[in-house]
Amino acid sequence: MNDVTLKRSDKSLSMYALSGFVLGAGGIATLVASAIGYRLGWWPVVEALEISEWASYAAMLGLVLSLAGSILSRPSARRRGFVLGLLGLAVSLPVTVMAVQWEYATRAYPAINDVSTDMEDPPVFWDMPNPTDYPGGTTAEQQRAAYPDLAPLELAASPQQAYALAQEIAKDESWELLADEPDDGRIEAVDTSFLYGFKDEVIIRITPSDSGATVDVRSRSRIGRIDRGVNAKRIRAVLAAMKARASNVKEFGGR
Repeated sequence: MNDVTLKRSDKSLSMYALSGFVLGAGGIATLVASAIGYRLGWWPVVEALEISEWASYAAMLGLVLSLAGSILSRPSARRRGFVLGLLGLAVSLPVTVMAVQWEYATRAYPAINDVSTDMEDPPVFWDMPNPTDYPGGTTAEQQRAAYPDLAPLELAASPQQAYALAQEIAKDESWELLADEPDDGRIEAVDTSFLYGFKDEVIIRITPSDSGATVDVRSRSRIGRIDRGVNAKRIRAVLAAMKARASNVKEFGGR
């Protein structure tokens, strides 16, 4: 055994690196357990989010300790565990970033969970489990202030063409269709979030207009009082996709 091997074997493992990795991995495991437990009905949404909060605390502490461990166990240092420290950073970062984004969205967006392009005559959910009306009032005021760009989309396409485009978008988004009513110009669907499986309800309404067709979209969260901007983001995406696809319609009345 040479001197280099002896020196390496004499190094003790950095407890910062080890603790950071354990906390980071524990944060991910706790977050996944929170989501699985909610999906399986083991606990309600409030408890699931509380568990995810503890997961974020663990990940944040793991990130700090892993950073310290990586520095203290760098190749020229007296401690070993540099790779473990880097692994700790890798497993701590995703949960930490998600928690920061979650907190930012909570503060940056209004405390509403129902958004519509038409607030005067909003699309009505007829086929949802709880077909409540658009709240209006304070919700509408907050929406106008936060999302002044959201408005009905006018397309130079026939209502039939616009409806076909809406069907394509719903299919591409892998939404769960609850209503597909061409005669009414109405599509109702449910969009499910990846991690927790939260349900958001979406309706696309197509009506005839002087220019061709008017597209209105309403999106609301089935649970919770705030949506952290998710519904407005979804509406923007739908309108942008409708506009882009309509530009490929060669002529009014045919494709």
